[in-house]
Amino acid sequence: MPFTAGQDLGGIRADLGSIPLGGVDTAGVAWALQSLEGWDSAEVRSEYTDREADHGAWASPVYLGARPITLTGTVTAPDRATLEDALERLRAAAALTDTTLVVYELTTPKQATVRRSGKPLFAYVTDRIATYSVMVTAADPRRYGTTLQSGTTGLPTTTGGLAFPVTFPITFSATTVSGAINAVNSGTFETRPVLTITGPVTAPSISALYQDGTVKQLIYSLDLASGDVLVIDTDAHTAMLGSVSRRRFLTVPSGWPTIPAGSSVNYQFQSSTYNASAMLTATWRSAWM
Repeated sequence: MPFTAGQDLGGIRADLGSIPLGGVDTAGVAWALQSLEGWDSAEVRSEYTDREADHGAWASPVYLGARPITLTGTVTAPDRATLEDALERLRAAAALTDTTLVVYELTTPKQATVRRSGKPLFAYVTDRIATYSVMVTAADPRRYGTTLQSGTTGLPTTTGGLAFPVTFPITFSATTVSGAINAVNSGTFETRPVLTITGPVTAPSISALYQDGTVKQLIYSLDLASGDVLVIDTDAHTAMLGSVSRRRFLTVPSGWPTIPAGSSVNYQFQSSTYNASAMLTATWRSAWM
């Protein structure tokens, strides 16, 4: 039967790079997705040490491992040449470098960054139909929301205050702009933002204020000139000024700040000297286990 570009084939729906698994592409190729193994849960890393002369064991912290994912299904093309081209495109989509895998779940579409981790397997059924099995692995096991969230703020400022001449009773009307970004994670697993500071700014710092009153700081000991852009990746634990690492100038006294599951964090931008051009930008995605 002929297929229409953009048609949904029903069932599981995912995009591996530009390949619309579970749908029909612009060449009229139908990509049926029959199995998506590994998307339900990542591997777990943990250890248990037997208690000496006692029942049970001592449990280590539990961490998620990498997430291997296997996609299997059937490719149906209008003709042999189109089928060959489709399989070549699938080989390329299962790349050796980072590729985005988007899975269209019923509630919220989610994505992961994957790389090929096994040999793609193809089998011809007819001259227009073939089966496929592709294995990729997400080094970061989180399933992220497809919406990239962001916020931007300058340094805090205070306007207004006491006006002269003074008339009693005295009225104070100062207004402070907080210089803060409220970052919300609507997922079920902690997520880690990228924080970008744009100069000029003197020895900037970022304070992460948690709902339980906890505060974690990132303190940069150098000044940023006009046009300087410092990118702090709280997942990779890096601080980059262009292509140059500045990690040694960044102090993380209480650990790297993250955004807890189903919660929010207030990131406050600070400096000893006010400059209206200094900016802090935070970008993040909600994350699920």
